[in-house]
Amino acid sequence: MARKPARNTTRTLSSRTPRVHHGRSHIAIFPGSFDPVTNGHLDVIRRGRTLFDEIVVAVGRNPDKEMLFSLDERVDLLRRLVAEMVRQSPKSAPVRVEGYSGLTVDYARKVGATALLRGIRNLSDLQNEVQQAVTNREIAGIETAFVVAGQSFAYTSSSLIKQLTAMGSDLRPLESMVPPIVVEALKRKKHEGHPVLARLALVRDSGHEG
Repeated sequence: MARKPARNTTRTLSSRTPRVHHGRSHIAIFPGSFDPVTNGHLDVIRRGRTLFDEIVVAVGRNPDKEMLFSLDERVDLLRRLVAEMVRQSPKSAPVRVEGYSGLTVDYARKVGATALLRGIRNLSDLQNEVQQAVTNREIAGIETAFVVAGQSFAYTSSSLIKQLTAMGSDLRPLESMVPPIVVEALKRKKHEGHPVLARLALVRDSGHEG
């Protein structure tokens, strides 16, 4: 009696099989701390899905820097948001969300990436990113692909989101900058009195003294 083929139990965030060109799948990693993930980050992922065969969203772990959200929380938020994105556009490239530590270029080699995916919001971003891209190409031999973020995301950053969370009593203005589940997560952190937000609020109060 013929044996039935084993079921594929690997979890994927897209029903589409990655295209392979000349025997090689073109994978890009989109690295960052995503603390928290913004609509601008999601815009870069969405655009990258039309350019590459697979996107790996690489969530960084930096033991020397205190984060508002833990690595597990950041990975979970991104996976939920990416899953929704894939449901809405199932024919674009698949996306994986993974945590990592160490050098980004080393992780890129580990997953077989052919390029780093980076978003450019403004001229300040461009200057910094081009310098880093040249360094990565010369030292690590990996290229960088830039996508220009939408105009509405030109000045949105995770740092700004945290500052607004720390200083504001009403977080509804954040709804144009981050997805609803991130707004709710920020509300919880504020209610808990997270030390990162407490320090930002203290800086604000000190600046208003006198």
